[in-house]
Amino acid sequence: MDVLVHGEFERNDMVEYFGENFGGFRFTDNGWVQSYGTRGVKPPIIWGDVVRTKPITVAETVFAQSQTDHLVKGMLTGPVTIYNWSFPREDLSQKTSVEQIALALEDEVLDLEKHGIKIIQIDEPALRENLPLRKKDWYPKYLDWAVPAFRLVASKVKPETQIHTHMCYSQFGDIIKAIDNLDADVISFEAARSDFSLLDILKATHFQTHVGPGVYDIHSPRIPSKDEIVHIIHEILKRLPADHVWINPDCGLKTRDVPETKASLINMVAAAKQVRKELTHENQPVL
Repeated sequence: MDVLVHGEFERNDMVEYFGENFGGFRFTDNGWVQSYGTRGVKPPIIWGDVVRTKPITVAETVFAQSQTDHLVKGMLTGPVTIYNWSFPREDLSQKTSVEQIALALEDEVLDLEKHGIKIIQIDEPALRENLPLRKKDWYPKYLDWAVPAFRLVASKVKPETQIHTHMCYSQFGDIIKAIDNLDADVISFEAARSDFSLLDILKATHFQTHVGPGVYDIHSPRIPSKDEIVHIIHEILKRLPADHVWINPDCGLKTRDVPETKASLINMVAAAKQVRKELTHENQPVL
């Protein structure tokens, strides 16, 4: 593995956890809603101005980095997703509330950077979910402020700090321009269960952001073989240049147990090494 994460063992849900640690949020005791399958979440209620009152992820991330020579990614939930998966205030515009969340997250990003974290991921799986019904309104009434809110979170980092984002649960082919405009260095996304149609769109639109298409489905207990993953990587490289591609699972591994996770990751790493060897032999750029 080239880049690690600390595992997020201290977190209950990717939105609830940040809401618990920001000022301006409240929670119900039993206000559960279904996320997917058997997974439920308690959406927070935004009742006041959102502020960060203390570091949230810094201690765990920095400790994890101290235990390895590999790079460890800081992992944050993006401002648009936190807003879209919460019950919002009705006395403020969406834009204003999301900007408040973005500024709170910006403080966290700068603290992570100050403590030596060189890669920071800002997840936005819900970016698409509040699009207006009319396509002509997508940009003027939503994306024209949602995209800058994401950029605001990482607007003060050093050029050498790498910003990642991750998207899942939605179809993103029709907002590719907006995703490229997020100005992230790398975007990872679900791809293992698709027919690679999104990759075809990325190729056709000359997508500039480096990408990490998921090479195996984390929602299934099935362990993919090395050869399966090699095949998927080859399909990806038919569409995208190797030096723009990261190899990663579809999504986080929270729903998988340790034996499944280790076996799948071992096969994924072996597949990546095999394809890298093939590319080196052919004098092509490597993954």
